[in-house]
Amino acid sequence: MADQLYLSYWLRNFTEPTMLRHYEKLLRLFPFSRLATQPSTFKVIAVDYSEPVVLEVPYPAPVPVDDILAAAKDFQNADSCYRLETWWDLWQFADEWKLEPARVALCCFGPEFDRGTAGFHPVQQAAVTEFPGLAEDAAANCALEIEFGIDANFLPQPDLPDSPRVIQSNIKSLLKLVHDLDDALLVETRMLWSESGENFAEKLHQALTATAE
Repeated sequence: MADQLYLSYWLRNFTEPTMLRHYEKLLRLFPFSRLATQPSTFKVIAVDYSEPVVLEVPYPAPVPVDDILAAAKDFQNADSCYRLETWWDLWQFADEWKLEPARVALCCFGPEFDRGTAGFHPVQQAAVTEFPGLAEDAAANCALEIEFGIDANFLPQPDLPDSPRVIQSNIKSLLKLVHDLDDALLVETRMLWSESGENFAEKLHQALTATAE
């Protein structure tokens, strides 16, 4: 069964005055889809996920990063969450392999935004396990996060033709993004994880090893 895949970052010196600066780095580095024709949607949520969305703006392609940052600046508060639901291009299979837009969400959580545990408990537990020095409350409140959709887009599928070769391209796109963000951000810790709480890097290694055998 496919899991949802996430990339979470905990950053040094992440505060209300710096949160938009860090989010800008994520938006500037992200490889937005060149093929998408559907709009992206920028949302601002205050306090926690149970609250109504305070801003929701659709943007046609190509994604106007400057406009999104200007909108975000009006809601730069310690308890705000920024969420851009957008697209990037991945190889996907439907009768044949095609490079097509895939859904992705780019999120920034203010240091006082309450994510709670519903739907996010796995990353809290996994982060505490992998990084023993990270307190549980800090583990629940990463600064930046990318929701990549199902992890099957990055795992070889033995039942699909030519899967290992094609999936390698998706993996390269994922790893390049991680590398670029690692270089640009003041990273304290970061984790690539799936909804089940598994460390995805280990899961990927196991899948690639099994494919090679």
